[in-house]
Amino acid sequence: DVEQLTKDPKNWAMQSGNMANHRYSELKQITSKNAKNLQVAWTFSTGVLRGHEGGPLVIGDTMYIHSPFPNKVFAIALEDQSIRWKYEPKQDPTVIPVMCCDTVNRGVAYANGKIFLQQADTTLVALDAKTGAELWKNKVGDPKIGETTTNTPHVFKDKILTGISGGEFGVRGRVTAHDMNTGKVLWKAFSTGPDNEMIVDPAKTMTWTDGKMAPIGPDSSLKSWKGDQWKLGGGTTWGWYSYDPATNLVYYGTGNPSTWNPRQRPGDNKWSMTIFARDLDTGMAKWVYQMTPHDEWDYDGVNEMILADIKVKGTQRKALVHFDRNGFAYTLDRVSGELLVAEKFDPKVNWATHVDMKSGRPQVVAKYSTDKNGPDFNSKGICPSALGTKDQQPATYSRKTGLFYVPTNHVCMDYEPFQIEYTAGQPYVGSTLSMYAAPNSHGGLGNFIAWDAGTGKIVWSKPEKFSVWSGALSTAGDVVFYGTLEGHIKAVDHNGKELWKFKTPSGIIGNVHTWEYKGKQYIGVLSGIGGWAGIGLAAGLTKGTEGLGAVGGYKDLAKYTELGGVLTVFALPDR
Repeated sequence: DVEQLTKDPKNWAMQSGNMANHRYSELKQITSKNAKNLQVAWTFSTGVLRGHEGGPLVIGDTMYIHSPFPNKVFAIALEDQSIRWKYEPKQDPTVIPVMCCDTVNRGVAYANGKIFLQQADTTLVALDAKTGAELWKNKVGDPKIGETTTNTPHVFKDKILTGISGGEFGVRGRVTAHDMNTGKVLWKAFSTGPDNEMIVDPAKTMTWTDGKMAPIGPDSSLKSWKGDQWKLGGGTTWGWYSYDPATNLVYYGTGNPSTWNPRQRPGDNKWSMTIFARDLDTGMAKWVYQMTPHDEWDYDGVNEMILADIKVKGTQRKALVHFDRNGFAYTLDRVSGELLVAEKFDPKVNWATHVDMKSGRPQVVAKYSTDKNGPDFNSKGICPSALGTKDQQPATYSRKTGLFYVPTNHVCMDYEPFQIEYTAGQPYVGSTLSMYAAPNSHGGLGNFIAWDAGTGKIVWSKPEKFSVWSGALSTAGDVVFYGTLEGHIKAVDHNGKELWKFKTPSGIIGNVHTWEYKGKQYIGVLSGIGGWAGIGLAAGLTKGTEGLGAVGGYKDLAKYTELGGVLTVFALPDR
């Protein structure tokens, strides 16, 4: 039923609004003319500190709110904001040290009267949506070897898809499909390794090469790694997935290869850093596209795939649009996998000059190649940093304007790899970083941009003091919303003009969402500083997890925000 629920804009039934990851709402009570009048309607505290990513779901008269570790879930009555039920799992806190980038969770899923939660300790739980009672549990990973789960479960048709986190611990990435009613594993597809374990057909799974689609061939992954390094290969799957019912294909991205020291893993390291298109029922990959072969900079490829029917260079296409950490925005044909557009969505990107449209490969600048420069050499001035031009914070596609509105980072780095040995459950990073605002620019650490995916061009760009680590929302009322690390939720019109802002209790890394109840449109967002961008403040540290680096300028956040997890809800005043 969730597919039908997403078609009614009164609900917010999926984390991304719909299965295509649009984060767009047809609601238009709040407009570019009256947004300036928005005021707080109510608030709710989760009682948990640290980073609050993702956001609540709204189904009819009930809201479902999640928290970071220990991953509480609350069912809230919209009528009076009372708690209908609360679920608080018992988890071993030893999972916290193997959560690379804060104790975040990106939200619950709903379908057929059930709430689905991926706990940090890799337990997938189904709860009764009316009572909160546990219906079933299934363990999908092993925290003792660094595996955790931070992404939202994705419900498509009768299946729940789960990912895995832990690329900085040598985890081998995969996606697992479960039966909705029992949790039983239906198929499991790894990112790296033998063809049968990746569920690929060497003769039928296609990729872009030499200006056309061609079969990947046998042992495509194994041939791209040295020895058994693929077993520690990373390629984790903790981002956002999308689904096209017309093709029955599910789309997602895989993360960085392990380690961050590229000299220890020669080759293209397939299929890390890759967009996968898989048949939902069988798991078989129809096509793949690797964005950053032999990643040398931690340009994790897990960001959302937005499915939109748009004109690309004058021709109508069934497109997939992806804003990658590496700083390039890609437009592909989502049916065939053909590469259509690949352009920088921040002009400061310098690690590659461009993407060769015939081979599909980025053209790396030798000065910024951490592999060519080698271990124990500090490669300076690489743009973007490992935070990427955009991390997991999801963009929005407005079906009204045809534009994509994108929260971005504007951060560069120095990167020094070093030799590291693998120990299960211990960080397997192999590099130290220093990150800072892009030089010779506006001085801030972020931008909020509008993007034309058909031409690969920035339409407008709005500078921000800090990285924009919040998921955006666009509406039929000609308003686009996003949050900032210093704690403001902002509304801009489709030309980027700021209409309104409000200071919430903490920094915002949550995703803005909207719904309607009893004839009134509401806007909501979780605040609670954290995530990679804010972990230093959230954890009371001066830098992030060992090896991941500190971002210069983020310590200034302490001036703006306190810790805390609060949902703030806004509406127009009653007449």
